[in-house]
Amino acid sequence: MTHRRQAVRGLAAALAALVALTAAGCSSKAKTGDGKQTGAGGVKTGEGVTDKTIALGALTDMTGVYATLGKSVTQAQQLYVKQVNAAGGICGRQLELTVRDHGYDPQKALAAYTELEPKVVGYTQFIGSPFVAAVKPRVDGQDKGLVLPQAWSASLLGSPYIRVLGATYDVETINAVDFLLKEKGLKSGDKLGHVYFEGDYGENALKGSKYAAGKAGLTVVEQKIKPTDNDMSAQVSALKQAGVKAVVISAGPRQAASLVGVAAATGLKVPVVGNNSAFAPQLLGTQAGPALEKMYWFASPSLPIGADTPTAKKLVADYKAAYPSDSLDNGIVAGWTAASVFGEALKKACTDKDLTREGVDKALLSMKAHDAGFGMTHDLGDPKAPSSRQSVIIQPDKSVPGGMRTVRMPFVAEAAQSYTP
Repeated sequence: MTHRRQAVRGLAAALAALVALTAAGCSSKAKTGDGKQTGAGGVKTGEGVTDKTIALGALTDMTGVYATLGKSVTQAQQLYVKQVNAAGGICGRQLELTVRDHGYDPQKALAAYTELEPKVVGYTQFIGSPFVAAVKPRVDGQDKGLVLPQAWSASLLGSPYIRVLGATYDVETINAVDFLLKEKGLKSGDKLGHVYFEGDYGENALKGSKYAAGKAGLTVVEQKIKPTDNDMSAQVSALKQAGVKAVVISAGPRQAASLVGVAAATGLKVPVVGNNSAFAPQLLGTQAGPALEKMYWFASPSLPIGADTPTAKKLVADYKAAYPSDSLDNGIVAGWTAASVFGEALKKACTDKDLTREGVDKALLSMKAHDAGFGMTHDLGDPKAPSSRQSVIIQPDKSVPGGMRTVRMPFVAEAAQSYTP
């Protein structure tokens, strides 16, 4: 009963915050109007843009369940801004990136969005599918500022302003199950375990595993968890009793490490594959490290940070120089990719002499073959579709730069090609 009361209080608090957010948003718009004007060089400007600066926001998690990811994403984006500014900026203006850490708390996330919304042209990151989904009606209805979420839920599709970079969780999970079928011995008639966060992220991934299971003749054994659940002993016990032959995990790095570590220790030695946010190479230094290297893989919307591409090599060198005490992970790739997409949209908007939010959004829609240098080409022209359906399968390996090696290059499963997110 205590857990139930806490859950109800948490939900009520989140809803109250959302109501306050909507009210604040309406009042701020009433005060500022559309904010459009013609600035230096005959370029139209609006919220977040002056003759000298372009203000961007980052709503991240540096202290909660995705703290490792949030730190890497944010530092990569700060590095991008520093380098762009050193080269003269964009449209004769310096970029300014304001970061707010919400700690994966809904109230803090929504409050941070409210604070920054009148001050920025858009957001280079917003971690947390549930939080992005909560502000989506407002973004689409009145704010219209570009949001590039570090979230891949299919519920975020359909907006010309909130653009998912890479495969959505359901498509990514279909690709992950295809990997288990093609390369890890999973076959028709088997049981597939799926451990997933309650809410937008996990339940969207579950749709993918169920769709793939239906196509392949598998039975999905579900285990729903909360972001605050860090010990996966009960889930492993249930999956072992059910006789699963493989497991998908759609949760955070801590949960993945616990799942794999406990499974190895208790004899459930089956392949485990995670979604892109369910791994951090820092885990290789924990007790679960050896088990992760032997029985864990994860799907990714890009090649890893240690990829053999010119962009990856330069980014590794630059990031090491800027943050010598920090390790390399795929959050760096995700952050850099999103920042470069936003930067390219700003450059196109400048060419069109329209740096208003509407101008930046329009510029993004014209980007139908953006190559960020990590193996994927992104088509941002259709708001109803993810920018890519491809996934890369990566295996933890502490001997490789960034602790990750590619075991399956970019691909789209046959089931994923016919699936509608």
